[in-house]
Amino acid sequence: MSVSSVESMASLSSDLFYDILRRLDGATLASAACACALFCSISKEEQLWENVCSSMWPSTNRDDVKSLILSIGGFKKFYADSFPLIVNEVPEFRWNDNFEYPEELTEAEYYGDVDELENVIPSDFVSIMDIRYKDKTICSKVLWGIPNANGFNGWFYNCPFRIDLLAYSDEVTLSVSDGLPPIMSIERERKDGKLWQELREGIRLSWIIVNRKIKKAANLSSWSPLGGQRHWPTDKDFVVRFGSVLPAKDILPCQVVECILIMKFRVIRTEGEGVQTTLKLTELSMQLEDMDGSHVNGRNSLLVLKEALSCHRSKNYNEALESCHLYSKVQTELKEKKMRYENTLDRLWILGGIATCITFCFYCL
Repeated sequence: MSVSSVESMASLSSDLFYDILRRLDGATLASAACACALFCSISKEEQLWENVCSSMWPSTNRDDVKSLILSIGGFKKFYADSFPLIVNEVPEFRWNDNFEYPEELTEAEYYGDVDELENVIPSDFVSIMDIRYKDKTICSKVLWGIPNANGFNGWFYNCPFRIDLLAYSDEVTLSVSDGLPPIMSIERERKDGKLWQELREGIRLSWIIVNRKIKKAANLSSWSPLGGQRHWPTDKDFVVRFGSVLPAKDILPCQVVECILIMKFRVIRTEGEGVQTTLKLTELSMQLEDMDGSHVNGRNSLLVLKEALSCHRSKNYNEALESCHLYSKVQTELKEKKMRYENTLDRLWILGGIATCITFCFYCL
């Protein structure tokens, strides 16, 4: 049987091309849209991008989230905003500076433009979160607004910013049925570390923040962990850290801050007769820290989050990872410099005290 040649793509049904394109992931679909005018036209269909978003972020399957995405520009725009990771450079000229707030700053200068802040309110933000372990979704949550942020002059604006997502969600567990390796005891896990290694390599976090007023979105997570550790002293708790470096120009003296996303798991069952190894998610939180390691207050955090929605992003994970590592390097250098400065002051005070005692004794004699 001979197969007749196709003279041109135009002779094929557009439904066939649509069926092909709907099976692609977001990055491949975007590349296909650049191949020809026909693919470009078909790729503008919102349903294609809705399928891509629901596959990558199951939390977008909710009706209220779908309405939100449509209100800020549609699924194609949402994917373009949320898929690339945030990348920011640490200003080199700030490496040898002390990031301290001058004492002469007025309240308005310290907290920023009040008029600008009035245009950024906690209820404008929506958190869309998804956790995956080895490509299996184990948790999807949506948080409207920022909890406990009532009143412009309330405690939220002057206290350290923090969002604890688990306080507003159900219990989340991870077990052998999700792909977790079994362990017989904590003592054995402490020696071989197999469970900890598999958890750190397999866990993924997406934390998308949306501002309904300016109709923009951004993923604040690094997707893969930036680091992690066993939580002393129990050896049953595993802490995994995600995050990104956010711009804070004209908001804070250090010009950039770190968005820290903490995920903590606790071993609640080990492998035994009739049971499976099970981990329980005990913490999932977001907080912002400046270069000095101090928590950013709620007032400035709202401005930083708004600024993050318009900052530079990249599809290259290594570039985002390098940005976070550079921030940590500079932060470590500043801490070491501060410690050396404080040690020098301590020595001067000690020498001054000794000199004072010697002088006093000399006059007494």
